[in-house]
Amino acid sequence: MDAPSSTPSRQGPPATTVVLADDHLVVRAGMRLLLAQDPAFRIVAESATVPDTLEAVRRTRPRVLVLDLTMAGQSSLPMIPALLTASPGTRILVLTMQEDPAFAREALRTGAAGYLLKEAAAEELLAAAHQVAGGATYVQPVLGARLAVEPPGPVDQESLTAREAEVLSLLALGQTNQEIAQRLYVSVRTVETHRARIRDKLGKDTRAELIAAARERGLMA
Repeated sequence: MDAPSSTPSRQGPPATTVVLADDHLVVRAGMRLLLAQDPAFRIVAESATVPDTLEAVRRTRPRVLVLDLTMAGQSSLPMIPALLTASPGTRILVLTMQEDPAFAREALRTGAAGYLLKEAAAEELLAAAHQVAGGATYVQPVLGARLAVEPPGPVDQESLTAREAEVLSLLALGQTNQEIAQRLYVSVRTVETHRARIRDKLGKDTRAELIAAARERGLMA
């Protein structure tokens, strides 16, 4: 969905084009208001689903894509390479509730230029957008510190991360998303994204399928 564009400055370089991708209208409205106040940015489109985001990026080829990791129940993380293929000049700034460093590590590994939590202050979002647009990489300091001290987990033959394998085993045991979130000290939204990624990678979602997948990987007796 196209968005009203902020007015570019008549002097200096052209404004940086931006696409906002988030399935929450209120979140997009807040980002739109914030970025529109800075003449360095011009919002050219908005989207609320992963397919719509890919289409918007192909059509507008923005300099910056502000991307949520879960939209309409679908993980956008596996789509980062496709988004960059569609628009090689686009710089992706992930803005998410997913505080697990594994998500930040994977996003950066697959091509994202920045990773920021939605709890960040408005000034930090603007600073991150400027850095990413300028060609630099930005990771929220608290996450950057955790990335430095937490080594990546092993990847199995189906490309599950260590945390995804852990979530798979708990799902197979019948635990709910809320119970898993409490056990792993993460948000329910993080667990939902892990589950979406497991479904995307393995094509399995029912309890019986999850149990079989966990047993194949030696994650349960």
